[in-house]
Amino acid sequence: MGAVTDDSHSTVFPGARWMVLSSHRPTSLKPGGKPPSSQQVSNEVIRKRLLIDGDGAGDDRRINLLVKSFIKWCNSGSQEEGYSQYQRMLSTLSQCEFSMGKTLLVYDMNLREMENYEKIYKEIECSIAGAHEKIAECKKQILQAKRIRKNRQEYDALAKVIQHHPDRHETLKELEALGKELEHLSHIKESVEDKLELRRKQFHVLLSTIHELQQTLENDEKLSEVEEAQEASMETDPKP
Repeated sequence: MGAVTDDSHSTVFPGARWMVLSSHRPTSLKPGGKPPSSQQVSNEVIRKRLLIDGDGAGDDRRINLLVKSFIKWCNSGSQEEGYSQYQRMLSTLSQCEFSMGKTLLVYDMNLREMENYEKIYKEIECSIAGAHEKIAECKKQILQAKRIRKNRQEYDALAKVIQHHPDRHETLKELEALGKELEHLSHIKESVEDKLELRRKQFHVLLSTIHELQQTLENDEKLSEVEEAQEASMETDPKP
């Protein structure tokens, strides 16, 4: 779309002028149609004002000023007054176009911000999911650490109990010494038992000998008594 250039080399976009002129164009009624109510007209005016004055920077006032300048320009009597009104219209149009461009830039910036916020939101969701996974992993590590700590405490308790006892090398030496001592005592026991058996046999022989000696003495006494009795009887008997 081409641009209109005046003598001062200022560029005016015809789309903006058409927007200004068409915004104040009376609404045509269809044949047989009903005229709009006051409420509909009020809503339409509010809607147009919100569309024009989007960010509240005075665009509505500029549009009204532009319309007034356009009317003055149309009703201007002299060329100088018309040129002055024309320059004012160009200045107002430039301000409106600048405001519109700024609004478009802000709109584009808002879109980019929304995309950036969506991206940040997704990143935050991923971070939250990752944090949940890390928390679950940390819980597992904590449970494992508690188990390891419990095992270490049990190992330390067993180590303290073991420290109160001699080591294996000394224990083996003591066992070996006790084995040798037990073997020596076994030999002594066998020797004592042999001696005891020998003494028992000797005592048995001694008892047998004493018994035989006693029997012999008793027999000798009996024989002596018999002989004495015979001698006595012989002495008492007269000789023939």
